[in-house]
Amino acid sequence: MEGLTHFDEHGNARMVDVGEKAVTDRIATAHGFIHVNREVYEAIKQGTAKKGDVLGVARVAGIMGAKRTSDLIPLCHVLMLTKCTVDFILHDDRRAVEAVCTVKTSGKTGVEMEALTGVNVALLTIYDMCKAMDRGMTMTDITLLLKDGGKSGLYQKDGESL
Repeated sequence: MEGLTHFDEHGNARMVDVGEKAVTDRIATAHGFIHVNREVYEAIKQGTAKKGDVLGVARVAGIMGAKRTSDLIPLCHVLMLTKCTVDFILHDDRRAVEAVCTVKTSGKTGVEMEALTGVNVALLTIYDMCKAMDRGMTMTDITLLLKDGGKSGLYQKDGESL
């Protein structure tokens, strides 16, 4: 278990003690895709889904999810987020919606999990709002694109532009 910070010397799960870490500005951006059928894609694009504004609701859900990450992931710290955005990019060529979540804080631990949770919750909300039209939607490529701040510094996924 060497190198895994969420386990003690006996292999028991634990929350990492960040008490001695310095407070720094932290940022993380993650993204992911949901691939949908033509009917769903057009309903999202035109804003005509029966349940309402799919992307508007998914945006709020993603932000709420990022804020509640510590309630969902057992060993995550409760963080005071200073900013959270969820944006969407429509990809006509592959009938996919890309969700991009960026989260910021000033704290002792990073916000990668919050960004990833925001993306997942946003995509799940799209699925929920459109499942009557397409139960075969697929969520893919949920990935951390960028994190900065703290002792480990900058990470940016190779080949990705932000």
